[in-house]
Order: sequence, then C-alpha cells, then structure tokens
Amino acid sequence: MMPKQGGAPRQSGKLTRSLGLWAIVALGLGYMTPTVVFDTFGIVSEMTEGSVPMAYIVALVVMLFTAISYGKMTRAFPSAGSAYTYVRESIHPNVGFMVGWTSLMDYLLLPMVNALIIRLYMEQMFPDVPKEIFVIVYVIAVTAIVYFSMRGTSSVNGLLLTFAIVIIIVFIVMVSFQLMAGEGQGTLVSARPFVHEGLDMGMILAAATIVCFSFIGFDAITMYTEEAKDARIMPKAITLTVLLGGLIFLAAGYFAQLRFPDNTPFGEFTDDPLPQIGLIVGGQVFQTIFVTAGFVATMASGLASHASVSRMLLVMGRNNVIPRRFFGYISPKTHTPTWNIILVGVVSLAAMEFSLEIIASLINFGALIAFTFVNLTVIAHYAIRQGRRKTPGEIFTYIVMPGVGALLTGLLWVNLDNIALIGGVIWLAAGIIYLAVITKGFRTQPDAFDEAQPVTGFNKTVDEEAELAAIDGEPEDKR
Repeated sequence: MMPKQGGAPRQSGKLTRSLGLWAIVALGLGYMTPTVVFDTFGIVSEMTEGSVPMAYIVALVVMLFTAISYGKMTRAFPSAGSAYTYVRESIHPNVGFMVGWTSLMDYLLLPMVNALIIRLYMEQMFPDVPKEIFVIVYVIAVTAIVYFSMRGTSSVNGLLLTFAIVIIIVFIVMVSFQLMAGEGQGTLVSARPFVHEGLDMGMILAAATIVCFSFIGFDAITMYTEEAKDARIMPKAITLTVLLGGLIFLAAGYFAQLRFPDNTPFGEFTDDPLPQIGLIVGGQVFQTIFVTAGFVATMASGLASHASVSRMLLVMGRNNVIPRRFFGYISPKTHTPTWNIILVGVVSLAAMEFSLEIIASLINFGALIAFTFVNLTVIAHYAIRQGRRKTPGEIFTYIVMPGVGALLTGLLWVNLDNIALIGGVIWLAAGIIYLAVITKGFRTQPDAFDEAQPVTGFNKTVDEEAELAAIDGEPEDKR
C-alpha cells in the first residue's frame, strides 16, 4: 500500500517478481471478460442498425491511446497504478479527489452490473421464476463469500480466460458453417457490419460509449507492476491487453453481426441476447455451455469487484475521507470490512430493476473521465513538470499523443446516454460539495484514498490479513 499522508509506509509482505509479459496480459484479458461482447450485442446492434464491429473499432482506437498513456504513467509511478494517484500527483490533489470520487461510482455499480447480467441470463433460462429471486440469491451468495474471505482467486483467471476464448472460437466456427449454408448474411466476407448506407456516425459514437464497457478492467493489470519480472514490460503488457481484447471483441462481434443482421431473432431479449445467441446457433446444449461460460466469467468478475470496492471504502474510511466509524470497521472474526461488504450487497440489489444499457453508461461516465485525465497526466507530468517538450519527438510523445487520447475519450464522454450524463453530473456535484466540506472550503488538501492499485481487481498482497491489520493500525498478532 501507499503511505498515508505524514506517515511511513506499512509493509504487509514482499511480492515476488514472477510474472512474465504474457502472464500479465492473460490476467488483463480475464478482467475484461471476453463474453461481455455478447451481453451488449443486442443494444449496440439496434443503436447502429447492424454495425457492432464499427463501434468496437472506434472504442478500440480510443482505448489504445489511453493504454499508451497508462503505460507512460506506470514508469512515473511504478508502485501506484490508478488514475486517482496519477492525477493527484501530477495535477492537483483536489482534481485527483474528484477523479477518485467519479471512479467510486463505477466501483459501486460494477458489482450491480454483474448481478444484472446474471439476472438477464436466468430470466431467459427460467422464465417462470420471478427475476427478484435470481438477484437476491446471487447477491447473498457473493456477499457471503466476500464477507468470509476477501482473498482473491486470480490464479483461476487463466482457466476462465481459456474457457471463454475456446467457447468464442467454437461459436465463430459454428457461425461460419451456418453463413456458408446461407444463414444470416450468407457470406463470410462483408463490409456491411462496418459501413452501410445510412450509417450515422453520431450513433456509432454513442454505441462506442456502450462497448467501452467491454474494456473496463484493462487498467487492473497495473496492480501487478511490483510482481512483474521486469517492470519495464508493463507499458507493453497494457497495450497488448487492450489490443488483443479489442481483436477478440471485434472478431466475435463481426461474426455475430453477420449471423444476426438485426435483432428480430432475439424477440424480447435484446437487452442481453447471449442465451438466445447460444440457442439459435447451437441448440439447447450449446446454449447451456454458452451461458455457463458467461455465468462463470460474470461470477468471477462479481466477486472481484465486490471485494475490491469494499476494500476501497475501507481504505477511504481508515483515512477519514469518509466516516471512519462505519466504513473503517473490520470484523475481528473474519478480518473483512463487514459494513462495506453489506452496503455493496444492498446497492447490488438494485439490479432487480435497472437495464444493462443504463448501468453500463453510468459506469462509463466515471471510466471515461478517469481515462481522459490519465491522458492529461502524461502532459502534466512529462511535458510540463519535467519539461520534456523541447524536441519534435518529445512534443509528439508527451503532448500530441496524450492530447489526442484526451480529446477522443472526451468525445465519447459527451456522447453518453442522457440519463447517464444526468446521473453522473449529480454524483459529481455531490462530490464537489463533499470536497468543499472536508477541505473547509478548499483551504486544505483532502486526505488521500491511498489505494496502491486499481480497485477493479483482487488484492495483490501476499498476506491479506496482515494488510487489513496494517490498515486497521494494529499489529497482526494482536488481532
């Protein structure tokens, strides 16, 4: 963890540098959940009138610029991988606080969106069961698991990733045979998923804001900087994660779009057509396998996001950023932040009513703000603070590239759904008011969030109980 303001850093365990380039990339792809392309397919296909791959190309280009900026900032701050930290250290603590505040909304909603996806799967598989049952059972299960142990299961990410990619490859092969047999567009090669008559670039940009949701989590691999065999591989690992993830989404989206030129086959289930795609392409057996792949990946993501945001709230509570008595409490029996875990579970119950499109847009509100500022931190840190703007190469690397990245992420941000913009602005305004209160009218600096890694992933420490004890301010042997 990072040191608290005015204090010495607390060590909870030494990390072994054992992760190579491809091991880190695999972890990043696992966080991105490859099957999510099918969850948002119906929404994006309807918005773009059958141009899902084009939306992914736009999003991929934007994310690549941001990934390059993340890579630069990992060199500047190799032990702290978060947009909040980069902005706090490169621009201003108050601006950093607000970036962290908007990110907090994302992290609170990520567990909910996983519960929502599970609900949409189960509604289609078991239509006679009330949707509330699925959400309640799922949320109770995840909350209980996280309560009794926040220890991450990152070691299974490789297996989950392999399973998901194999299923996607099987899907592409099956669809290819069906296309050659005259199903869907009846061809393996077509420009229509990318360009067609009446294509509205405004809607493509709006759709790109939705598919950005597929990339959420690529920044999580910055938490492994201290475990990489060589920290210098991190910029390449981040870029490769985004590039390979984008290519997976693009390939799956292209063949799905050829097979399903419009949403008619999905009937009422356009909000998340993954089960219907599996059923139509391969019958009930393949549907079961397809849904299982999505279910397992979503469950793993749900556990990770639930544990991570609970930990973020714990650190904020211990640092008096938010009320310590509630958010800083750790159970003496389970060594987990009881009230935070329960609070996140309660928020997740809202998955009973919300739509995937709205929640994904709200999550992207904060994510795109964070990505925009990560690009700006490159300019602030390298070009302004270090003065690396004297040669054409430095100007291109530290001003032009991140500047384009900031403009592109900003462009996607303004194309978000109106509901997401309104909800996000309300959350942002609440954060500004809260910041004014805790800084006594902006006269003092806000306390640090002090997370030493992005909270989109599992804890990276070797000894979790020691870390929680350190946060609690007590030696482990006295707990």
